[in-house]
Amino acid sequence: MQPDTPETAEQPRALQHWVLTLICADRPGIVHAVSGAVVEARGNITESQQFSSADTGRFFMRLQIESPADRSEFAAALSPVIQRYEMTSTLDVVGRPLRTLVLASTAAHCVNDLLFRQRAGQLAVDIPLVLSNHGALRELAGFYGVPFESMPVTDAASKAAFEARVLEAVAEHDIELVVLARYMQIVSPELCEALAGRCINIHHSFLPGFKGANPYKQAHARGVKLIGATAHFVTSDLDEGPIIEQNVVRVDHAQSPAQLVAIGQDEESRTLRQAVKWFAENRILLDGARTIIFR
Repeated sequence: MQPDTPETAEQPRALQHWVLTLICADRPGIVHAVSGAVVEARGNITESQQFSSADTGRFFMRLQIESPADRSEFAAALSPVIQRYEMTSTLDVVGRPLRTLVLASTAAHCVNDLLFRQRAGQLAVDIPLVLSNHGALRELAGFYGVPFESMPVTDAASKAAFEARVLEAVAEHDIELVVLARYMQIVSPELCEALAGRCINIHHSFLPGFKGANPYKQAHARGVKLIGATAHFVTSDLDEGPIIEQNVVRVDHAQSPAQLVAIGQDEESRTLRQAVKWFAENRILLDGARTIIFR
């Protein structure tokens, strides 16, 4: 027979899996100090990556830590180290779905991939809304049970109204990431500033060579041998924000323009998905105009 357990006895607290990122000026003693703080928080490091940038003199670190400490206890243990080294830091729960707003136009491939991966549990995002400047993808969003809104963008006034709705939705749904899933509008400098560091775009690899309509037809006419895609953070410099991920696939003369489109769309979907996945897992840290990615 088991002895009675006093009502006041504390039950062991379940382990929480934390993800911690740190950025600061590089100097001796950082890893030792951080490790000491983790021990103080009764933590066990399950993943650790770090990088010292010779270009900017900054230190980057990402840790995953199991600990029975709650957020306040963990933050209290880290606070002296963060203050001493003047660190920029984030502390989150591993695997927590990231509140994500998807902006779209008429192309379905990237939107479909993100919504499918969310539903399949393959992407740690929570998409409460797809917002589009066309109504073409309403049925697709409905298939996945995701609310959809469309607002036409035809002039400066309607563009301003659309971007105001974006910011309204960001506040309404506590959005942490905005994804331009082939949203075919230039984002204003004001919106870029409001979403700095948390807005990702995807485009094909033909820029700046083949601009405008039918870039794949232009590429076919020129006999391109590589097709790819680039995912990057959105800035006021069009398509020149810090690069997150790039992929390419080799093609040849045998592919028709339609086949090139299909190949390119696969690369765009794959590349955007990877960028979103890394962002959701707190694996992307900014070092000026480039990214540090702890894969």
